[in-house]
Amino acid sequence: MLTKTEERKPQKAEGKKRRHSGEDGGGEMKRKECEEGQNSQGDGGRKRLDALSVGYFRRVGERLSEGFEDDEERGMFVENVLSEVKGKAALVAMDRTGSITLQRLLPLSSLEQVAEVMAELGGESGSEFKTVSCDRCGGHVVESAVRQMSRWIDSSQEESTAATEEEEESCGVLEAQVLSLGQAVRDNSVEFIGHVHGSHVVRTLLHVLGGCVGPPRTETRPGVKDRSVAPQLTDFEIPTSFWYEMKNLTETLMENVNLSVTDAVASAVFQTMLTVCHRKRPKLCKQLLKRILGYLTGRSTASGVSPLLVFLKDQASSHLIETIVQLSHKSLLRDIYKNHLKGHLVDLAVHPIANFPVQRLTAASAKHKLFLSLFSELIVGVEAILAAGHMGVIVQLAESCAESGEKQSEMMQCLLHAFHCAEPGSRHVHCLPLFMSLVTYEVYYHSETADGNIDTEVPLTSICYHGSRLVQALAKFKERSLLLSSLRTLSPADLLTLASDPAGSHVLQALITMSSDKGRGKILKRLEGQYVQMACSRLGSRVLEAVWNSASVNQRQNIAQELVSSESQLRSDQFARHVWAKFALYHFVHRRAHWQEIQTGESKKRKLFSDILE
Repeated sequence: MLTKTEERKPQKAEGKKRRHSGEDGGGEMKRKECEEGQNSQGDGGRKRLDALSVGYFRRVGERLSEGFEDDEERGMFVENVLSEVKGKAALVAMDRTGSITLQRLLPLSSLEQVAEVMAELGGESGSEFKTVSCDRCGGHVVESAVRQMSRWIDSSQEESTAATEEEEESCGVLEAQVLSLGQAVRDNSVEFIGHVHGSHVVRTLLHVLGGCVGPPRTETRPGVKDRSVAPQLTDFEIPTSFWYEMKNLTETLMENVNLSVTDAVASAVFQTMLTVCHRKRPKLCKQLLKRILGYLTGRSTASGVSPLLVFLKDQASSHLIETIVQLSHKSLLRDIYKNHLKGHLVDLAVHPIANFPVQRLTAASAKHKLFLSLFSELIVGVEAILAAGHMGVIVQLAESCAESGEKQSEMMQCLLHAFHCAEPGSRHVHCLPLFMSLVTYEVYYHSETADGNIDTEVPLTSICYHGSRLVQALAKFKERSLLLSSLRTLSPADLLTLASDPAGSHVLQALITMSSDKGRGKILKRLEGQYVQMACSRLGSRVLEAVWNSASVNQRQNIAQELVSSESQLRSDQFARHVWAKFALYHFVHRRAHWQEIQTGESKKRKLFSDILE
């Protein structure tokens, strides 16, 4: 069994995230325009901005960073800069500095100004959209321009203040340009969806036509650990024409559904299409899911082998199948399992690519009876899955047990056997450190024999991410006495290690907050003497706050009593000083009766809300 497991790397957004600063409106660019280098060639023969123009847009960016005193000053500045862009919008958009500046400028522009920029980028017929959209810099500008449609307001729905005729006309002009881009995409669908940059424009267009946008790509943080989390989408009103364009665009994309299987870039476009339709056009989404699945399962393979089993093991198509599984309704899920995957789940779960769609299927089936069939098939292969290092499958199986309320006892017993702590029964109390570190009893306690008990105390070490998630899932089971008993056997030093560990802190917080008052009291008793060190830890202080929020008045009083003895240390520490303030420890020292009254009131409120929720 491994202590570290592989985790799938999600598809990275194309294009490097870049931040640039850049200036002031005026006629400088026209005066210096193209004195040297407008006709210079670069990037495969493409025209580039001359050095003076690049400097101008860099100063524009710097001026934008300074901000404006009022809307009037900002409006004049934007108008001046856009006047310099006029006539050369495509050239500016496809320059690195010009692109960054335009992306920052468009959200400050009126819808009419945005429409004018788009009109120039697309040309008279919109045929030029393809060139700009498939450029690594120009694509970002087109995306930014299209996203401004989220500011559109349906004047027919305005009650308090009717939109002016000028505003309506501005909205209509931008609407026409977005539709023109949609036409360009439909006319050149293969080139757009298969292009590393053009595909992002199509994905943004799908979001806007559907009436929901996420954060701009330039705002994504490259260091975020959990990239699997979908970005938060914001809904907005759309003109009626977008509903029809969405239907037309999806029909065109479906004509090239074969690309979704062979090309990872095109696959991402189809995933976006399904996600947006699921959110805004559920009936259309059901039709698309059925058609795509029909295509995938209709390919020719060896006799008696479902083609879906082949696609599940492919990097590009497996991502698409994951999305299909996540968005499918009950009958489609049942069809996927019974007609294509039944009897093959363990083989898929140990595959380096196919195990991820298996995780999505396990998660999606948790609310249905189908989960019982999946569980029965996967549970027999738990040790093989663990040996393959695919802990994500095991974690999801436990999470689905917690969500469905089914097979929880069987899951726990299976894990005890897998980690060699089921027999003899005295080993049960050692299950928590084994689960968190994902190693067997013999490895953890350095035992050569498979039987007998270990008396030597081993300090808690090597808590891993998947181990933490596994225990958090098990903590949601109806019966969690084994985990709590194991937690209470840990030494105070181990508990402090747990509270200060990036993965372990979530485990301790889950187990304490989900316990009954009596069970929580036993754990807190073991933590006595560690509260000050927890408060002075970045992670430990968060655990302590979570414990405080779930603790009874008497438990809070015991925690406070220990903390106030180190007042100077707490008030000078960068983390503990927040604990001092949130726990109102000054009042605990100087106005004890008032503090007690406040804590009692909060406790009653918490109990009241808990009763209502139950």
